Amino acid sequence: MSAASSTRNLFKRKVAYALMYLVQQVRIVMFRCLSTARADGLPTLHQPLQMIGDGSIRFGKDIHIGVFPSPFYMSGYAYIEARGRNAVVELGDGTKINNGFVVIAEHTSIILGRNVLIGTNVEIYDSDFHGLHREARLRSDPACARPVVIGDEVFLGSNVKVLKGVRIGAGSVVANGSVVVNDLPENVIAGGIPAKVLRGIQ
Repeated sequence: MSAASSTRNLFKRKVAYALMYLVQQVRIVMFRCLSTARADGLPTLHQPLQMIGDGSIRFGKDIHIGVFPSPFYMSGYAYIEARGRNAVVELGDGTKINNGFVVIAEHTSIILGRNVLIGTNVEIYDSDFHGLHREARLRSDPACARPVVIGDEVFLGSNVKVLKGVRIGAGSVVANGSVVVNDLPENVIAGGIPAKVLRGIQ
């Protein structure tokens, strides 16, 4: 590649990055306007965040939401909902979240510890949101919701789903695409559907 061609490519890349940054800032402002929930604390946003619900949303210090370069940077957004009045979503200090994050606490709480790492398209829920029987499918029973607790320095790979009532011990890693339905101890690697302990972390 010639020096002139290399210079053109570098210029083109810089212009593209600048345009993406400007467009993303517009999207961030738009989603902030579409958010109806109030939150304690202020994360650093690299991707839009929509917050809704009547409950409490709390951010610790030095939290980052969105990553570039990474998939779904321009097409996705983060969604945090503390739906019920008593619902709580709390993100601990130093947590880093990739693109497309979804967390919904409908009736109880979802608590993330400090320095948690989260991959793309991770979903965390405290509820089934509806019953299984035909007559119950349009109702949500608060008695069926369970809190979720994710310990300090947990790493959730991309496309992980964490369902109601789960506790993940500090320092553990959950592999890409896993569905976590049961508690996981500290300092293990877990994976699968449903997620099971694969081995410890030395």
